[in-house]
Amino acid sequence: MLCMCFISAFSAKPKNQYIKIKTAQGECIVKLYNETPQHRDNFLKLTEKGTYNGTLFHRVIKDFMIQGGDPDSKSAVKGALLGEGTVGYTVPAEFRDSLFHKKGVLAAARDNNPEKASSGSQFYLVQGKIFTDEQLDGLEKNRLKHKIPQSQREIYKTVGGTPHLDRSYTVYGEIVKGIELVDKIAATETDGNNRPLADVKMDISILKRREAKKLEKALAREAKALAKTTSPKA
Repeated sequence: MLCMCFISAFSAKPKNQYIKIKTAQGECIVKLYNETPQHRDNFLKLTEKGTYNGTLFHRVIKDFMIQGGDPDSKSAVKGALLGEGTVGYTVPAEFRDSLFHKKGVLAAARDNNPEKASSGSQFYLVQGKIFTDEQLDGLEKNRLKHKIPQSQREIYKTVGGTPHLDRSYTVYGEIVKGIELVDKIAATETDGNNRPLADVKMDISILKRREAKKLEKALAREAKALAKTTSPKA
């Protein structure tokens, strides 16, 4: 019986799937959301095919985001304008009110198509900035046309992000380890088209089941420890 329990626990699947983005500036691990299955599965498919390996973070704007995934960037010459590359299809929008543009999220780039369908390959990682209540009130009134939930407001006021993109671009993952990579790349010197002067190449891989399970256990321990330190004292 004990043996069977051990085998069952060992073979259990991780709750989520994770990818690792590796650059010369460092690496990060991103959890892909199960709530956005089409974007999750598409990213995993492209990663398995090696589509992202050797591509660049070709558009970098400090206090906003770092964008990559253009297949044309693999062979781009210095200074060439990038961002129009495609894998030949789009992914239908998967907006979820609970998924928003806090710092560190993975989201899909897109053009101005009316359906707000996502690029088949291009993505961005949010750096953003910290907002005040007054700034968030202004966004609600003049740009968003909807109320930001209080729990999300608190994150925008402490962690930061890009709230004006909510419900307009699909968010489908978040960095769970190595978020400092975004800050490093966002600080890179760029040209007039926001392309880094020194190429920032990436390789992306999928965490294996054992690695993902180990990561989830470590994250659970960290969350439990944090809850203890922030719990009100009796």
